Amino acid sequence: MSNLMSGARILLECLAREGVDVIFGYPGGVTLPLYDVIYDNPIRHVLVRHEENAAFSAAGYARATGKVGVCCATSGPGATNLTTGLVDAMMDSIPVVALTGQVTSKLIGSDAFQEADTFGITRPCTKHNFLVKDIKELAQIVHEAFHIASTGRPGPVLVDITKDVLQGQAHYTPINEIHLPGYKVVTDGHAGQIRRAAQMMWEAQRPYVYAGGGILAAGASPELKELVETLDAPAVCTLMGLGGLPGSHPNFISMPGMHGSYTANMGMYECDLLIALGVRFDDRVTGRLAAFAPHAKVIHVDIDPAEIGKNRTADLPIVGDVKKVLGKLNRNLKELEPEMASKNSEGRNAWWKQVRGWQAEHPLEPVFSADEIKPQHLMYEINKLSDGKAIVSVDVGQHQMWAAQFIKFDNPRTWICSGGLGSMGFGLPAAIGAQMAHPDQTVFAICGDGGFQMALPELATLVNYQLPVKVIIMNNGYLGMVRQWQELFYNNRLSSVELSAFPNVELLAAAYGMKGRIVHTPMELASALKEAVDEPGPYLMDVRVSQFENVYPMVPAGAAINEMVLAPPQPVAVPR
Repeated sequence: MSNLMSGARILLECLAREGVDVIFGYPGGVTLPLYDVIYDNPIRHVLVRHEENAAFSAAGYARATGKVGVCCATSGPGATNLTTGLVDAMMDSIPVVALTGQVTSKLIGSDAFQEADTFGITRPCTKHNFLVKDIKELAQIVHEAFHIASTGRPGPVLVDITKDVLQGQAHYTPINEIHLPGYKVVTDGHAGQIRRAAQMMWEAQRPYVYAGGGILAAGASPELKELVETLDAPAVCTLMGLGGLPGSHPNFISMPGMHGSYTANMGMYECDLLIALGVRFDDRVTGRLAAFAPHAKVIHVDIDPAEIGKNRTADLPIVGDVKKVLGKLNRNLKELEPEMASKNSEGRNAWWKQVRGWQAEHPLEPVFSADEIKPQHLMYEINKLSDGKAIVSVDVGQHQMWAAQFIKFDNPRTWICSGGLGSMGFGLPAAIGAQMAHPDQTVFAICGDGGFQMALPELATLVNYQLPVKVIIMNNGYLGMVRQWQELFYNNRLSSVELSAFPNVELLAAAYGMKGRIVHTPMELASALKEAVDEPGPYLMDVRVSQFENVYPMVPAGAAINEMVLAPPQPVAVPR
């Protein structure tokens, strides 16, 4: 089939063939040919209120579905506003295709109106990027962009398209296969290494599973669960990996790292075999790297060979797709089980006894007060309403850590979180993307009062499309995590962290045409949250929590993972 089409129509034809059903974007001068075609195209366009939020929404859609999220912006400032979202997707390995308009080919380099070197600017913050100046290359490049974004280690790909390409006419021939000679992805894993890994797992007395976002990217949750149950090993999921193993699974310990539980971190420190699956040994997990898992041999499975050995040397590296590798590992474990499972059973029983002892000694439990709403109480109530099934999108800061500690996720892709870049203003637009992907599911956007104010124009998007997102602001009147660090490490010199001016959310919600409420007391919290969930449309809730609560446990910067601060310093009695 070969038809004469405009570049804009070819672009939308390619998007339809890639299964795209929604684009998050903001129009501008050079993308007008595209928006003229979108006008009568079945692909939905969601008009956000800022280009950065278009990228976050596309990422929220991708994180909630595993499909490629698509965002769009015009040239110059529109394109540059996307870059934070692209870096965010790059850090968390999220498949996003960003479409940007560029000035006409003849004007490139002339400092034309709204011209920016989008290709150069985004080169270091994307998995790959393209500049399309020839309409004959457009279809091939768009399909290559989706292929690169979604295969291997996922990531963002940018396609910058000149206005003359969007306006031009060319014959369109569908492209069914992509061959990129320089782009090869190893997926199967080495059979001998996988066999050796299974032997090491049975030989270990204190095995410990350390699962990351790679589990979700590969769709490997069933294989992870099988491995954990076959080996009967304790397992932790990183901030990016929450939901990879059901939060209610008896072998699931919790999140490790700077604000991980005592048990999760002590397990990392004391294990003799660390089974690292789709993780990157992030500094927020390892603490002082030289003291991380000092007694353990490490098996590291990752599809990106550049990650293996980058931060922690692996005793047994396996390059491959985590789902495929775990499938083979599980078969090997079963084959070896009759011969090897009983050899170290006594040691593994002692290991579980130690792990359960840590849990009993330092449980991760919410804090309640009759006088004020504790942040942990807020997360406890959201967890009760969620029952492990709702989609929860968060911003960055104290509320993010409390949510990760106290809300359980029984299904993959229900925890939407900016883990690597830690972008404030992420939670609300990412929730928009997740809600568009799953219109029948309850979606919470939990924000701090700081992050919410970075994204509040997107309330208009919620109302515009009647998206029933429940926006819950954990309002302590401060940039809470920064205040916590200033309190603990800068002699409580609180500098530029107080957010004393905050809008009345009941009036704000009414101004946007949605319902809203302020919650002041612990007594009204549960019923207020239920009211928000029962509301068929979007809902905005401002929960006034205690101002000076800090997140514990905490591993101070530069400390080892077992050197946790477990609670606020206690008053010291002065001798009389």
